[in-house]
Amino acid sequence: MKAVYVKEFGGAENLEIREIENLSKPKGREVLISVKTCALNRADIMQREGLYPAPKGFPEKILGLEFAGEVAEIGESVTNFKVGDRVFGITAGGAQAEFLLTDESLLAKIPDNLNFVEAATIPEAFITAHDAIFTQGNLRESETLLIHAVGSGVGLAALQLAKAMNIKTIGTSRTADKLVKCDKLGLDYGIVTNADLSEGKAPKYFAEIIEYHTDNKGVDVILDLVGARYFAANLESLALKGRLILVGLTGGRTAEFNLGMALAKRARIIGTVLRSRSTEEKAVATQAFIRDVLPLLSEGKIKPNLDKVFQVEDIKEAHEYLESNASFGKVVLEF
Repeated sequence: MKAVYVKEFGGAENLEIREIENLSKPKGREVLISVKTCALNRADIMQREGLYPAPKGFPEKILGLEFAGEVAEIGESVTNFKVGDRVFGITAGGAQAEFLLTDESLLAKIPDNLNFVEAATIPEAFITAHDAIFTQGNLRESETLLIHAVGSGVGLAALQLAKAMNIKTIGTSRTADKLVKCDKLGLDYGIVTNADLSEGKAPKYFAEIIEYHTDNKGVDVILDLVGARYFAANLESLALKGRLILVGLTGGRTAEFNLGMALAKRARIIGTVLRSRSTEEKAVATQAFIRDVLPLLSEGKIKPNLDKVFQVEDIKEAHEYLESNASFGKVVLEF
């Protein structure tokens, strides 16, 4: 079978389409998926560069964390799916290949109103966002959510999920045009975070703006896809009993921590990651997604955030495009 393969860790020029050994037949609760589409994530870039190793048991040099396709074969203990079902889901690696073997607990049926390209934009972004802001952050209808990098896949998913519950949203982006596009999805207020914002300026910059737009209360939940660079600003911006959910580290891994402010605000700082969780933990997040998010997708209340589609043979160009930060939403590969 064909797969996206990393010849050696480094730049996008090291990617190729390679014939690899076919997967074994599914056993027990395993399902063999004929992959039709899969989406790119920042984690794919980091793994390609050798900075984000795959968890044990998953291929180091075959990328891919989410997919959409058809059930090709099932193990003898599979109960929820049959051959031919259209499904999508998450995995810890290997999704950018013609076939994928996974546990049935990590699969969901694609709503009838979505095609394979649209479906590929959903799993990683929406499961991550739903788990972060609702399961981990316990976001409630009367509260306010701050989303960093709101124009990213996870950011847009969080925005749509929050607006479906009539939650007030504030978003940040490095480019104003992405915030304009987010306005159409219901973003209540956008903040442009220019590249020259230093750690010293960030707390005052964010605190003043957010204080003004929350009547001096601060935000209840922050979904942070940036990391260290905005950590001080985040702490300044939290409301009493606020929750800071750390999901991404594109802005650095190390930051100073004002313990006094955290104590005074009774803040909760929660780190979360989906990829390295056990199958059982991922299954819980997937079932919550099926329960809370799939009905919204089926009814058209939330929609796929598709930016651009590449044929899998154009994998190098797809990586370069994602790295350019020009995308608004998800970049999808099609087999």
